[in-house]
Amino acid sequence: MDHDLASRLADSPTSTSRTVGRLALGAFLLFAGITHLTVAREEFRAQVPAWVPLSEDTVVLVSGVVEISLGGALLVLPHKKVPVGWIVAAFFVAIFPGNISQLVTHTDAFGLDSDQKRAGRLLFQPVLVLWALWSTGAWRAWRRG
Repeated sequence: MDHDLASRLADSPTSTSRTVGRLALGAFLLFAGITHLTVAREEFRAQVPAWVPLSEDTVVLVSGVVEISLGGALLVLPHKKVPVGWIVAAFFVAIFPGNISQLVTHTDAFGLDSDQKRAGRLLFQPVLVLWALWSTGAWRAWRRG
């Protein structure tokens, strides 16, 4: 394949790489949401900041349902991928305080048993935001107006 054509396809909001990225992110969110409600419920409770005015379990259950919904939307609503991409990115920003809280309170969960590991986890959150915006074409759509 010609290099210019490959570049244009990679930049396309519906390129194969973006589609695979969107589907992988959708599957990741579905999996995470299901584990919120089942096997990792206790681990997720460790990420709920003490200042949240709801019970830890309520926050984990609601965020699990939201993740399942967002993951499903990424998988089955390709015609709505741009707005869904913005919502997913906003969700990742909204849950970031939980990751900060886990570091500040030195709370062990998900194998993050040191401040170095918890700090490393913080660096992954912007990657998730960028993944949501790139894979759905949301960032590109915004730039183009």
